[in-house]
Amino acid sequence: MKFIQNILDKTRPAVTTGKLKPLYPLHNALETMMFVPDHTAHSGAHVRDSIDLKRTMVTVIFALVPAMIFGMWNTGYWHFTALGVESTLMENFLYGVQILLPMIIVTYAAGLGVEILFSYLRKHPVNEGFLVSGMLIPLIMPADIPLWMVAISTIFAVLIGKEVFGGTGMNILNPALTARAFAFFAYPSWMSGDQVWISGLKSGEGVVDGFSGATALGQYAAGSEAPAIGGQALDAYHAFIGQIPGSIGETSTLAILIGAIMLIASGIGSWKIMLSGVAGALTMGLIFNLVADYAISTDQQVYMALPFWQHLVYGGFAFGIVLMATDPVSAAQTEKGKWIYGFLTGIFCIMIRVFNPAFPEGVMLAILFMNVMAPLIDHYVIQANVKKRQKRAQLATANS
Repeated sequence: MKFIQNILDKTRPAVTTGKLKPLYPLHNALETMMFVPDHTAHSGAHVRDSIDLKRTMVTVIFALVPAMIFGMWNTGYWHFTALGVESTLMENFLYGVQILLPMIIVTYAAGLGVEILFSYLRKHPVNEGFLVSGMLIPLIMPADIPLWMVAISTIFAVLIGKEVFGGTGMNILNPALTARAFAFFAYPSWMSGDQVWISGLKSGEGVVDGFSGATALGQYAAGSEAPAIGGQALDAYHAFIGQIPGSIGETSTLAILIGAIMLIASGIGSWKIMLSGVAGALTMGLIFNLVADYAISTDQQVYMALPFWQHLVYGGFAFGIVLMATDPVSAAQTEKGKWIYGFLTGIFCIMIRVFNPAFPEGVMLAILFMNVMAPLIDHYVIQANVKKRQKRAQLATANS
């Protein structure tokens, strides 16, 4: 890495005061991605302790690695299973690499392109915030979504979800979930249904006759009490391991749990949001279990009767509550607010899953809704604290 640092040092005068000055944001972005910068932030997200923004982003990316590696294997596994072809562990993994790597390249190219453009227009360095978003977006997409849709969704998320609010540290919504929400509403046939969660199933070429790609939650929403694909059960055990169809990086609760431990141990992820989110999901799941007999339809009754704890391992709940809801920018900032924010995220996630038959997954909408509500939660928490102190001061004055 020394020779790269030497190249950057030699070219720095040319981009700071020389003829190549317009290239300074690009030069700075490359340098700060590989080395510790020798300057401090002046706007947006600030250093809160010894861990700067870049170290925060790198830690989150490391936490994503277990889910990413398993997701690549799982993508290949279900592809070959749909074709009725036996495959090795390496063949499954390499097929997943072939699917995921182009999506990561396209996401970074599209997102960083917008980031660099705004750094030119606003005359500030490129922020490291997109390092995590660029990795999150491919992991929450179906395997076969066209790359141009990924690019447009990413550009929309960076442009509308972040830059119009002032850039990194100023956005209201989680950028990665904004990209997914845009793709979901703009290209619904590529983001929902039974054919999009297994690579190759949508084209149908070589697929085993009668093979269905419905997710476990999709089958529960349709009234199935024992979801399965091709004779393989999609029970809670397989869901915890991650051997179920779904978005590339969201299926393995076990891999996500490893990432959660890394985030909590490093102090990057809020354990209060994670724990309260789990508590909210369990509470809502338990309420549905108690009132399942009163459901308005048989299909909904089956979904409501799903053992409350199994909501934690199905769908994108674990990925969302660990890696998306804990976004330090769009989540609640006060300590009490984090408990409220996380608990309501869990509540709404399970509620949307069960009540919306057309969308048997609710974590995306739940987190985006709570992103919008987070400033209001913080406001009332702070106001309550101010009133409590005022009352304490009045009592102290009266007793003196």
